[in-house]
Amino acid sequence: MNRIPEPDRTPAGPAYEGRLLDRADDEVVDQGAPFDIRTLMSRRSVLSLAGLGLGAAALAACTPTAAASPAASPTATPAATPATPSAATDAESSLPAGEIPDETAGPYPGDGSNGPDVLERSGIVRSDIRSSLEGGATADGVPMTLRLTILDTARGDVPFAGAAVYVWHCDAAGGYSMYSNGIENETYLRGVQVADASGVVTFTSVIPACYAGRWPHIHFEVYPDPASMTDAANAVATSQVALPEDVCNAVYQLPAYSGSTRNLAQVSLTSDNVFGDDAGALQLAAVTGDAASGYVVSLTARVDTATAPTAGSAPGGTSPRRP
Repeated sequence: MNRIPEPDRTPAGPAYEGRLLDRADDEVVDQGAPFDIRTLMSRRSVLSLAGLGLGAAALAACTPTAAASPAASPTATPAATPATPSAATDAESSLPAGEIPDETAGPYPGDGSNGPDVLERSGIVRSDIRSSLEGGATADGVPMTLRLTILDTARGDVPFAGAAVYVWHCDAAGGYSMYSNGIENETYLRGVQVADASGVVTFTSVIPACYAGRWPHIHFEVYPDPASMTDAANAVATSQVALPEDVCNAVYQLPAYSGSTRNLAQVSLTSDNVFGDDAGALQLAAVTGDAASGYVVSLTARVDTATAPTAGSAPGGTSPRRP
């Protein structure tokens, strides 16, 4: 069991690792996402100086421990490590050059723009997003490693190191945590990572369902830095990742994805009201793996910080309502 860190007592008030607590009356683990991110970035700086690299930093003391893996189910057995990302990365590099299209955040963003705000919650800075924060449910489904490479087009496609990337998507039944009936109090399949020196963020999740009216997809927002996440209007890009049809057809044979095969048959990349402009040319992920061991989903997103975001209103398509 992890020991809950104790704050330091200073003349200016309670502090942790030299930083005053944002919420003086609460424990260190309940300080919220901005405090978590400042702790993460501070530790990354120290470890970088020590020659350990960004990847060694972990937010163990300030982030509640998530479940190591979702509970086993007859529909899908999670794999500790889905397929390696190398092959997917090679295919990903063949995408046409161009800025990732701005897309709607949809009706279920959870970023405070229409009510619910998970970005202010402590623990949202995490790589494994299968479980709800502070306990609760764990999303079922075929394991997915999502790997996004964020490039700054305004500076010549250099890695957008330090960008905060918020990812969210529906579960195997097509429901969105914080919104859909029966899971309004859950926060699974939502999380934030800060891009490393290569502009890469990686999440552990599950393949999302296909619900009526929309092609299977994953939402993400890119913020210029962690401090900007306090307001959804600060996002420099809002877009979506499209999943390949062959992958979806294989996954949707499993009972956990009941109804997805039928919904997928009624939509295409060219008819979808988000990807239809260009059939997802800049948003279709490269994928490796299989339904038994899990998938690696990779996409390079070029973000132009010199232009104003133009994300539109919520699209059609209905997330299944739960009883």
